[in-house]
Amino acid sequence: MTWLVRSAIIAMYPRTDALPGAEDCDIDEFLRRFRRETTFLMWLGIVAGAWVFHWTPILTVFVPLPAFLLPAGLRDKHAYRITTTNLYLIRQAVFLLKLAAGLCWGGHPEIRKRFALPVQPADPGTFRTSGDVPPSALATSREEMQRSA
Repeated sequence: MTWLVRSAIIAMYPRTDALPGAEDCDIDEFLRRFRRETTFLMWLGIVAGAWVFHWTPILTVFVPLPAFLLPAGLRDKHAYRITTTNLYLIRQAVFLLKLAAGLCWGGHPEIRKRFALPVQPADPGTFRTSGDVPPSALATSREEMQRSA
């Protein structure tokens, strides 16, 4: 199912003349890490969003093909229309996928550089621990973030 998610993310964040697309942002590594670190329900929601994205072009561009078989222009039109539809449940399913895609694209050093943002520091790995994070570790992390800002 990762290929389905990957294809939908690339369709929603395509490469342009001005900016790299999701396919230029280490998407495969991001998806491996995201799948490993997220909960089952979150991953299920992402896959469901990809499924909805790929099987709804009949509703948006009136072509009975999955999105991964559409030509680039129609796929782009579909991506816009499916993310702005008035059908709330469909829009929200795709939004969950778009959220993960935004984490991949917006966190990539090249994208951050293009927007004059500092590169994000390496993940300290404190989110998932076997116990509570000591308050001193949280204070240190906050101080480091404030110094780098």
